[in-house]
Amino acid sequence: MNKEEIKRVLPHREPMLLLDEVELVEGEAHGRLTITGKEFFVQGHFPGNPVVPGVIQCEMLAQNCCVLFAEELVAGGTPFYTSLDKVRFKRPVRPGDTVELRCKVTRARGPFRFCEGVATVDGEVCCKADMSFALVADEQ
Repeated sequence: MNKEEIKRVLPHREPMLLLDEVELVEGEAHGRLTITGKEFFVQGHFPGNPVVPGVIQCEMLAQNCCVLFAEELVAGGTPFYTSLDKVRFKRPVRPGDTVELRCKVTRARGPFRFCEGVATVDGEVCCKADMSFALVADEQ
């Protein structure tokens, strides 16, 4: 999926849409985002030493996970983060880096989806986390 196709599935829009492309491969979402240095979140974090905040790395993983719920979301729902566990940051992400994201659903229960995600740059893990989401019907 390119950015326009992603927008048909996810409710996120710029500047909070944090995926350039996503591919579904054997039940996993393989996403990608190249950090240009122009993003709002690196402008002040930190001047002269720009680093992508950890919370933004977690949001990248979350958006990548949500592509796995595409069919359910197109039917009229919004994914809400309900938990973020076992988060680990292993290396900084900087302008010029392309973040590769891999996520999978580990289980589902009612409206809840439980996922694992890993973000890498040049094959090195920068962030990994367990996440859960509630798929909530849109209010009309």
